[in-house]
Amino acid sequence: MKINYTNRIFGLDIVRATAILLVVFSHMRWIMPDLPKIVEQVLSIFGVLGVEIFFVLSGFLIGRILLNQFLKEDYNLNSVKHFWKRRWFRTLPNYFLILIINIFIFKLIQQELPDSLWKYFFFLHNFSSELPPFFMESWSLSIEEFAYVLLPFSLLLLSFLKLKTQKITQFRNCILLVILLFFLSKVFYHFSLENKSIVFWNINLRTTVIYRIDGIFYGVLASYFYVTQKEKWKQFSNIFLIIGFLVLGIIHALIAVGILNFTDNLFFWNVLYLPFISIAIAFTIPFFTKIKTAKKSILKPITFISITSYAIYLLHNSVVLHLMKHYYPVENLSANSIVLYCFVYLLITLILSYILYSFFEKPMTDLRENNSKKHFNEN
Repeated sequence: MKINYTNRIFGLDIVRATAILLVVFSHMRWIMPDLPKIVEQVLSIFGVLGVEIFFVLSGFLIGRILLNQFLKEDYNLNSVKHFWKRRWFRTLPNYFLILIINIFIFKLIQQELPDSLWKYFFFLHNFSSELPPFFMESWSLSIEEFAYVLLPFSLLLLSFLKLKTQKITQFRNCILLVILLFFLSKVFYHFSLENKSIVFWNINLRTTVIYRIDGIFYGVLASYFYVTQKEKWKQFSNIFLIIGFLVLGIIHALIAVGILNFTDNLFFWNVLYLPFISIAIAFTIPFFTKIKTAKKSILKPITFISITSYAIYLLHNSVVLHLMKHYYPVENLSANSIVLYCFVYLLITLILSYILYSFFEKPMTDLRENNSKKHFNEN
C-alpha cells in the first residue's frame, strides 16, 4: 500500500484511528461474556465515543470543503453535485458491497432478514424508528449520508436567496440553526416517548437520524472557527484540548459513580449527553490539526489504521465477529482461548480490511479523482 504522507495531517489520522479502535474494542466485549460490570460499561462508552468522534471529524472535514466552496461567487447546483459525487464515490460502493455480503451471511446461516430490508438501500432503516437487528453499525452511515445531503442543499438554498449578509455569516447561522433544530428534536423525544432503559435509548434515540444529525454539525461548526479564527485556533489549542478531555472525563466519572445514572437523569441522557460529548470532542480538534507528522514507527501503523478505518468499521462486527461467533462460539472457552480468539479476530479484521481497501475502496476513490479532474477541466 503506497501512502502519500506529505499530504496528510497526521493529527487527524490519530483522531480517526482512535475512533475506529474504540469502536472495535467496544464490540470485543461480545467475545468476553464474563467481564466485570465496570469493564463492560467502559467498553460500551468506548463505542459511543468512537462513533461520536467519527461524526465530529467527518463534519469538520466536509465543513472545510463546503465552506470554501460556498464562499466562492459561483456556488451553485453543479458545486453541490460535485460534492455529492466525491462523497458518494467514497462511501456508497463499500456500503452497498458490505450490505449485500450481510444479506448473504444471514441467508447462509439461516437467520431472518428484517421486513424493512429495502430501507437499507436508501438509508431509511433508522430514519425515524428503532434500529433493526441487522447490519447494526450501518446506523451511523445513515446519519452521515443525510448530513451530506442536508448541508450542501441548505447552502445552495442560501445562495439562491441572495441575502445581504456576508456569506461567512450565513454559513455560521445555517449551522447554528441546524444544531438548534436537532437539539429541539431531542427535547421533543424526551417529552413524547417513554424511555424504558438504556437499551431503548440506544436503539431509539442515539442511533436515529432525526435526532442525531447535529452530531455531524458540531464538527462543521468547528470548521467555521478553523477558517475564521485561525490564530486563536492555534493559540488556544492546548487549552481547548484540556477543556475537551475534562468535560469527557467529568461526565463519565459522574456516570460511573451513579450521580448521572440513567433512571434519575432522563433529561440529561435524552437531551444533553450526546451534544455535550460532541462539543467536548470538537474542542480537541484544534490540537490535533497541529500535528503534521511523527516518527515512522508511529506514523505508519496509525496512518494505516486511519486509511482502512472505513473498511474496518464495515467488516469488524456484522461480518467478521458475526461469522466467528456463529461457527466458533465463545461461551465455553478458557481465558487463554479467549485471548487467542481476540487476537485472531483482530488479525482477520485487519487483513480483510486491507483487501477491501486496496482492491475495492481505493479503486473507487481513484474513479472519484478522475471525475474531479474532468469536472475542473469542464469548468
